Amino acid sequence: MLETNLSHLETDEETRKALENDENVVICCGRMGPMCIPVYAILSRLEARYPHVRFYDQDFDAPGASFVKRLPECASFTGLPFTVYFKNGKVVAATTSIQTEEQIVQILDREFGKP
Repeated sequence: MLETNLSHLETDEETRKALENDENVVICCGRMGPMCIPVYAILSRLEARYPHVRFYDQDFDAPGASFVKRLPECASFTGLPFTVYFKNGKVVAATTSIQTEEQIVQILDREFGKP
């Protein structure tokens, strides 16, 4: 399990339930590496600002991460983390590698509405 302040998704079943139960979901799939840790920290800070969005992490090396890894939107990604934004269970945006808070906020506002 990743050492972040985000809620954790460990299995395909947990991921499926999260996407079924919540309208707006962000899953950040990665490791505890130098490109991932800043993204986890940004998402943790943004949770309070975006109460209408559920933020999760997922260990890239866990079997449950196969769902995110298999997404067509992530097929060309080579850097971690994979950050995927879902609206009503459908991918609306996906990014790879490190992102700034400004970049993440732009996606959140565009896809899920401003807080």
